[in-house]
Amino acid sequence: MWQTPTLAPIRRPQPQKPPPFNAMLAALRSAKTLQRAAGASRAFAAKPFSPDAYEQKYLAKTYNADGVRGEPGLVFTHGKGSKLFDQQGREFLDFYAGIAVSGLGHGDEDVRWWTTRASTRSSSPTPARRPTRAPTSSRACTPTALARERTWQLGQEGCNGDSADLEFSLTNRPLEGKKYEFISFKHGFHGRTAAALTLTHKPKIREAFMPLVPGVHYAEFNDIESVKKLISDKTAGVFIEPVQGEGGVYPADPEFMRELRALCDKHDTLLITDEVQCGLGRTGKLFAHELYDVTPDIMTLAKPLAGGLPIGAVLMSNKVAAAVTPSQHGTTFGGNPLVCAVANTVLNKIMDENFLANVQKRGKYLANGLEKLQQKFPDKVADVRKPIGKGGLFVALECTKPVGPLIEYALSKQVLIISAGEKYVDASVALIFWGEISNVSVLPFCSSSTIRLCPPLIVDEKDIDQLLDVFEKAFEEDVL
Repeated sequence: MWQTPTLAPIRRPQPQKPPPFNAMLAALRSAKTLQRAAGASRAFAAKPFSPDAYEQKYLAKTYNADGVRGEPGLVFTHGKGSKLFDQQGREFLDFYAGIAVSGLGHGDEDVRWWTTRASTRSSSPTPARRPTRAPTSSRACTPTALARERTWQLGQEGCNGDSADLEFSLTNRPLEGKKYEFISFKHGFHGRTAAALTLTHKPKIREAFMPLVPGVHYAEFNDIESVKKLISDKTAGVFIEPVQGEGGVYPADPEFMRELRALCDKHDTLLITDEVQCGLGRTGKLFAHELYDVTPDIMTLAKPLAGGLPIGAVLMSNKVAAAVTPSQHGTTFGGNPLVCAVANTVLNKIMDENFLANVQKRGKYLANGLEKLQQKFPDKVADVRKPIGKGGLFVALECTKPVGPLIEYALSKQVLIISAGEKYVDASVALIFWGEISNVSVLPFCSSSTIRLCPPLIVDEKDIDQLLDVFEKAFEEDVL
């Protein structure tokens, strides 16, 4: 079994001797400088620190008109497992995990240990000499069909990976200039860089940035005939999420995926799976495409790969990689040693057979509980959607009305959930983890009728029962 590489013992740096006091005074040069500094210190100390006021004044309004936080005063300081804790010490059950980011939950001991250990090393040596990328790559390239003859490219996040996918597809044109078009699917989401935005169908996201990359066409998801009308010998690649997350947790049909693979082969077109949200254990399999017995040419991973630290990865066949030449693609922070050391630990845990079996078991338990609610409240619940297979912790609760009130009700019961779907709106509540190194999560209030459940992969039946109880009480009280 692959083992996490052993590093040399950590040696704490010796504290440096402070400079002489007279030298520090001389550096200030004059009494006037001292006076100004003292005045500034008193003025700063007189103003109480408020994260809400700070964000409203200084942060760009990318998520909310009043700043990044739409729920004043709600500030999370730390987390443990599937729970988050705010400044008042209140405990919240987290059922969206930073939109599928916190796969191992919050405060995982191994992730924290490796983050601390790796941070004492060089933070970012030259990309050609970084020490811990190979274990990350080889670890995930061992157990599956995708693993055979695979090459990795490491980056910072998922949308960078999709942009790289597009670049790598163009490098594989048999004849220069003959393959320059792409196909992606309606209701899909691939990120917010220029190239990734082009692949994302949703007009509300794209229109402000037009024109974007030319030559991208949008097919109907799970409709092979719509793909046949668009694909040609000019098509360089077809991008697809095996399970559409932002679109509302819609899984691809098995027959559709098989026909799509055959169609790509017919036209010498690359099949590219975006598994940023649905990959790495979320569906009960390491990779979502394994559910379909279909092997893509390129795959993108990100979100849970490094336990909340920024990382993205592109896996490509050796045939695709052979066409990539030095300097065609680059990234400043891709393959960062600290992040890769943590990713090794995350992969070790997720790839354990018992871990994935537990995800399947808990996913089935969650879906069964939601289906019982659907039977009990048919006027409230229209559908329950989940990936194909034995079960995964990626489930949609489709309601008969917009779910904004249900999200607010759950928040009042200290349960965090998120919406999805075509009416998903990015004006949102951002939950800032203040006081520790951690990530920013987003809890949208919107007009969507879909609740997207993507909790940490370590939730237990007690957590699921708590969520189901909140839903049941909400429906009994006619919250919707």
